[in-house]
Amino acid sequence: MKLTGAQIVVKMLEKQGIKTVSGIPGGSILPLYDELNKSSIRHILVRQEQAAGFIAQGMARTSGKAAVCLATSGPGAMNLLTAIADARSDSIPLVAITGQVNTYLIGTDAFQEADTFGLSFPITKHSIAVKKPEELLTAIPQAFAIAQEGRPGPVLIDIPRDVQLAQCEVENFPDYEDFCVKEENVRFHTKKEEIQNIVEKMALELAQAKKPVLYIGGGCNSPAAAKALREFKKNYRLPVVTSLMALGAIPKTDSDNAGMVGMHGSYPANVAMYESDLVFAAGVRFDDRATGIVKKFCPSAKILHIDIDAAEINKILPTTLSLVCKAETAVPLITDSLKNILKNQDSKEFAQERGLWAEKIANLSKENFSLNCGSPDKNQKREGFEDSANPRKFISELPSLAQKAGLNEKDILVTTDVGQHQMFAAQYYPVNEPRTFLTSGSLGTMGFGLPAAIGASLQNPQKRVICISGDGSILMNVQELATLAENNLAVTVIIFVNHTLGMVYQQQKFLFDKNYSASTFSAQPDFLQIAKGFGIEGTNANTDSEWFKKAFDQNRKNKPYIVTVKVDPEENVLPFVPGGKANIDSIR
Repeated sequence: MKLTGAQIVVKMLEKQGIKTVSGIPGGSILPLYDELNKSSIRHILVRQEQAAGFIAQGMARTSGKAAVCLATSGPGAMNLLTAIADARSDSIPLVAITGQVNTYLIGTDAFQEADTFGLSFPITKHSIAVKKPEELLTAIPQAFAIAQEGRPGPVLIDIPRDVQLAQCEVENFPDYEDFCVKEENVRFHTKKEEIQNIVEKMALELAQAKKPVLYIGGGCNSPAAAKALREFKKNYRLPVVTSLMALGAIPKTDSDNAGMVGMHGSYPANVAMYESDLVFAAGVRFDDRATGIVKKFCPSAKILHIDIDAAEINKILPTTLSLVCKAETAVPLITDSLKNILKNQDSKEFAQERGLWAEKIANLSKENFSLNCGSPDKNQKREGFEDSANPRKFISELPSLAQKAGLNEKDILVTTDVGQHQMFAAQYYPVNEPRTFLTSGSLGTMGFGLPAAIGASLQNPQKRVICISGDGSILMNVQELATLAENNLAVTVIIFVNHTLGMVYQQQKFLFDKNYSASTFSAQPDFLQIAKGFGIEGTNANTDSEWFKKAFDQNRKNKPYIVTVKVDPEENVLPFVPGGKANIDSIR
């Protein structure tokens, strides 16, 4: 049968199981949109292409499977690049399909022409420039396989307009499985026959450690990896510290969870790393926000490192032993090996010392937990903010307030934008399950929260999504309130209003002698009126004590809601590690 390139794309997406895509049409991608409208695939029309990428991320981050976003050539594709770069930085599987000008116009500076293929190279896991319609038969399944295998990431497919319209003969559609690579066949993966030997050596190092720490990252933020880690902890007690991307892999309620490590990490987590004699690192890459001064991060510790990406091993810190594989592959093997070793009398002596170490860090966590850490005194409060809320307390109470309104805590997903509110949420929201806390980590993209919440809601229609934002971040993609209203999704947007770019303001306070350069807003919009203009109801939590009953009301299950919260600009995210300081020298 003869099919056009556009028809092939749509058929291959349907075959891949794609039910929803996000994007905006434009001249160079109209042939694809023409076919999309005849298909079973639901299209979410965004108001700016960046949001299309973040909606796809919201879907992918909660499911673990690649999601799809679309954009036209030139400015459309370039708007999408920020979301693609964000996905690359946080290892999120994404397939971005962009239209391109006709092949005979490429290189002529045609209308809405840009070198999308070239621009995408540094920020994708893989890019494909399609020249003939028959190439799409392999390009589409290959893109999904590459996006999901090994360390996940975004793949871009750039398709000229005339290729979308051109026909070719199609005998059959290739299977996605034909392009998949088994985990053990991923490049540089530790050879299958070597894994057990290294596992046994790692187990022995763990058995002989007195002050071990489990350090986990985004590579552990999946149900399979989380299950393996929790089983490991049942058999081997030790303090746990996490990166921002790993929140939920080990429950916040676990007494050994010392919290997030690094620049805004908890004091107990940073102490645990500094004093440890062994760091068991899984699915984490020792990034600068976590380590601070590398030499003072875990100066006396041996490092056992498990990561699917061989490039991360020995990149920042030298390892004693390492495995290039998934955490869910290695951790159960280590657990089994440890069970046998820990039966020995010698190991029991080490276990006693480890127990005292774990208790020390657990007690440190209890002693240092405070809902007022960083709050201004009464005489420090800014004029006009006397009735402002404590953001830590507000965030920590969200699950219980939602429960009062009839919403089960397990039916909540959280997204954040980037800034102070993001760190408050990371520190104080009780994240107990993987893939339930969505945030832009490595790239730190303001404007992420709202479209990511839309994507999370589309992927999980039975859940309520809470988007925690600030009055700076929300304006980055505020136009997507139209997309939210149009699709009538169960998203509650909470906006902290402090009239500043909070994190910039805080750093200027501590590092630049309170020289507040371009970090305060002299004109402040009324967000509730803005929401009303989009057809979304809302309330002010500072004046409405029963705001949560409306925000989480199960009788209006599929309705969005906006909540504003006045927060004093003098609220600080603490701990805070100034540049050039070790993590243990944080401002507390």
